[in-house]
Amino acid sequence: MVRRHPLPPLLPGVWLFSDERSVFNIVELAAALPPGAGVVLRHDNLAPALRWRLLRRLMRMARARALTVLLAGTPTTARRWGADGVHLRQHDARRAAQAHRLGLLLTMPVHDAREARRARRAKTDGAFISPLHPTRSHPGAAALGPTKWQRLARLAGGQAVALGGMTPTRSRDLNRRASGIKPGWAAIDAWEKAAAKRRTRQKRKAVPT
Repeated sequence: MVRRHPLPPLLPGVWLFSDERSVFNIVELAAALPPGAGVVLRHDNLAPALRWRLLRRLMRMARARALTVLLAGTPTTARRWGADGVHLRQHDARRAAQAHRLGLLLTMPVHDAREARRARRAKTDGAFISPLHPTRSHPGAAALGPTKWQRLARLAGGQAVALGGMTPTRSRDLNRRASGIKPGWAAIDAWEKAAAKRRTRQKRKAVPT
């Protein structure tokens, strides 16, 4: 049987990456996401017990708003703690088979062609390809630009998600430029700005008139 239309992407098209340097709590940032978006929880420097508690708080928010939550780390920890999937760093690519066995969504970061090929071999559901634009989280790093980003997206396979200086406007521009793929996008700073606006609106509503 020939499928007339492609299946919808398995992963959300919009993502938040957690950053321990943020002035906002990750749960507050997640509240600024549209329903059905995704979150990658990093916060690797937290003690395991504190990180687990943070994930549980995030998961409660996620269930209420249909968010997908990936834990950066190992598949066994992601499964044991109840995350929807795991974000594997490149040095842990050998654990991809374990993630598949556990039924977890699997993503990896991609910065160059070698990492893109490794993500393809790992049969990831998605690759976060960065930095598309200059970004505060990687000061001094050379931006890929749209052409190189698309080459890496095709090489990596799975759903391609753009990271690095991304905004809704830049996401729409990338979608117009992309040929044969429908990229998602992820950000840190863009969601901090959205959370700041949300907090301001809430304060205004709380002030009696």
